Parts: sequence; C-alpha cells; structure tokens
Amino acid sequence: MKSDRPKVGVGAYIFNDGKVLMAERLNANHANHTFAAPGGHVEFGETWGEAAMREAKEETGLTTANPRFIGITNDVWADERKHYITIAVALDYVGGEPQIMEPEKSMAWKWLTLDEVKNLDPKMVSLENFLDGEFADNLVQEIEKSKGNKR
Repeated sequence: MKSDRPKVGVGAYIFNDGKVLMAERLNANHANHTFAAPGGHVEFGETWGEAAMREAKEETGLTTANPRFIGITNDVWADERKHYITIAVALDYVGGEPQIMEPEKSMAWKWLTLDEVKNLDPKMVSLENFLDGEFADNLVQEIEKSKGNKR
C-alpha cells in the first residue's frame, strides 16, 4: 500500500554573480514542464546539505560548496497525490559549466536574475511557495551576496 505521508526533498539554489540556476523539468516524477532549481529527495543517512550538493552535481555537473538553509516549503500536488516538505538550500558555485546531465528530466540550465525567476511560467510548486512565502527575502539576500563573485 502506497503511503500518503509527505516526503522530504531539497531545492538546490546555486548562486553566481547575482543570478541563480534554473531549468524546465521534463518527464520527472511530478511537476513536468515547470521551472525549478535542481533538487530531489533526501536519501537515507544524508543531511539536507549533502543531498543538495549531490542533486546539484547529478543534475548540472557543477561543483558546489557551503550548503546553508534558506527556507522550507510545504508543497502539495493534489492531482498527483504527492506531498513534499522541501528544504531550500543555498549553494556556492565553485566551478564547471552547467550541463544537462539528465536529459530525460530537464532542459537547458540558465543563470537567471531574480526578476527573471519571478517571471518564469509555470513555476514548480516548491519554487512558487518559496517566492511567495516567509523565506523569500533569503533568496534575495543570497542573490545580492553573490554579485561580483563571478566564476
């Protein structure tokens, strides 16, 4: 019997020179054809920071560091009977060029400004909830802190 209990996921928000990395999701387990940061499930025994860095590497090929909590959202996809508690994690961009490591799951990665992120349509529920929620200012602060740190 399938459990209706929420799962724990991470959104890996990678910052570089005043921008954050986003892509359109394809053929994923849910939220197809929505825009989101890299992310996925927290695996058994992982910390949320380890999960965010692993997901970033698996999905983009980028090297990241310094995971830090920037928010949490309660995300429900009622039509799909999916419910996630998503931990938003800021990651410093260390190196590499964003690549489509899982072409069946996402389209081209793009570095976007905050205004460009706000104008994405449609956004994944977790991104929409993050931008509309109590932790939204943390995203703004991380983008501002990354300005001038171009790699």
